[in-house]
Amino acid sequence: MEMHLTAEPFVSLIAGILIFVMPHLLNYIVATYLILIGLLGLF
Repeated sequence: MEMHLTAEPFVSLIAGILIFVMPHLLNYIVATYLILIGLLGLF
């Protein structure tokens, strides 16, 4: 049984928690999330 983990669910979970805890950082969290998902998709 091979287990394959991807980073996208973990990144989105962390981003969601940060938005819930610190909503004033929403723009930065969303921008960072989009950049990370884009980079993970490229590599």
